[in-house]
Amino acid sequence: MKVYDSVGPNPKVVQMFIKENGIELACQTVDLMGGENRQEAYMKINPTGTLPALELDDGSVISETTAICEYLAEKEGGSSLIGETPEERAETRMWVRRIDLGITENMANGFRFSDGMALFKARMPTFPEAASGLKQIAQGKLTWLDEQLADKEFVCGSRFSLADILLFCFLEFGGHVGQPLDEKNKNLSAWYDRVQSRASAGTSPS
Repeated sequence: MKVYDSVGPNPKVVQMFIKENGIELACQTVDLMGGENRQEAYMKINPTGTLPALELDDGSVISETTAICEYLAEKEGGSSLIGETPEERAETRMWVRRIDLGITENMANGFRFSDGMALFKARMPTFPEAASGLKQIAQGKLTWLDEQLADKEFVCGSRFSLADILLFCFLEFGGHVGQPLDEKNKNLSAWYDRVQSRASAGTSPS
């Protein structure tokens, strides 16, 4: 198998997941900033043009971070990052969806439609008039999540999971693109420091 990797929060989610599970995979870096992911060669691999993507041994390709991570977990015989019981897996998927829909999508589009518009306007429809509202929605969801993290070590309680990896990678990204975590969110700030101290948090494209 081979993972097509690049800069950005979504590729880092898969890189952190791989490192946390001790999985060895070949890696090919794609120049997202230079638009290589929108060129014919890569579009033949992944017609959405998104990164990361996982090429399987039979040549088929899986994209979307959650699908990639869940597939790799199954191939490894399971992972606590997804969940070792039906209840844990459901809990992980619930939080991943909440974080994805409420925080990461709004944060990412808030960037694409404002600070990152020069990069994205030729690649996708952009709506600068929506940027401020999307950023506000993401921050509101983070404030809500801060309340949920009271007395919890990680998003799923004491269990470190894919939900933590997803949230961490996008909060790290937000800090670099003008969407920092509000310092009033004390629970989230403490959680962020805990995740940042993990060896996998230093993962970058190779």
